[in-house]
Amino acid sequence: MILPIYLYGQPVLRKEAKEITADYPNLKELIDNMFETMYNADGVGLAAPQIGLEIRLFVIDLKPLAEDDPKYGEFKKVFINPRIIEYSGDLVKMEEGCLSIPGINEIVEREEKIRIQYVDENFTAHDEVYGDFYARCIQHEYDHIEGKLFVDKISGIRKQLIKSKLNNLIKGKVNCRYRVKALNGKH
Repeated sequence: MILPIYLYGQPVLRKEAKEITADYPNLKELIDNMFETMYNADGVGLAAPQIGLEIRLFVIDLKPLAEDDPKYGEFKKVFINPRIIEYSGDLVKMEEGCLSIPGINEIVEREEKIRIQYVDENFTAHDEVYGDFYARCIQHEYDHIEGKLFVDKISGIRKQLIKSKLNNLIKGKVNCRYRVKALNGKH
C-alpha cells in the first residue's frame, strides 16, 4: 500500500525515533509498504518518520542508480534499530534532496565512511562499514530517525534563501506527484 509521505514541518520529522522489537505489529507489511511508497515517489531511501512513525527503521534500494553505475544494483537493505558507531574519512560535499522536502536540493557535507550496527528484517544483527554514496544515503536516512533533516546541515545563508520554499511546504503549498501529508493536513 502506498502511504502518504510527511512533509517538512510535521513534528514527527523532528523527534528521535524509538527502537522496536521483532514482535512489532505487521512489520513485514510495513517494510513492504515503505518500499512501495519509496518506489512510487522515485526515491532511493525512506525512513519510518517520513510516513509518520516514530520508530528506528529505514529502507534503502539503490537499484535506480544502477543504470549509471552497476555496483548499486544489488544494494537493497532494511535497517532496524541502527546506530552509527563511527564516522571517518574526509568530509565530502554532494547535492541531496529528500522526499519530505520536495523541490529543494542543496549541497550537504557528510563523512566519507561510516560503521553501522543494525538488525535486518529478520532481526539478524549486522556490523558493517560503508563508504562513498552508500555512506551518504545511510547517513541521510539515519538523520531522519534522529529527528534531523538535510537542510539542518546547510549554511545559514542557504537556509535564508530557501526559507519561503520551506514555509510553503509547511502550508501544504506543494505540487507533488506522490501522496503527501503537510502540517495543515492537506494531501
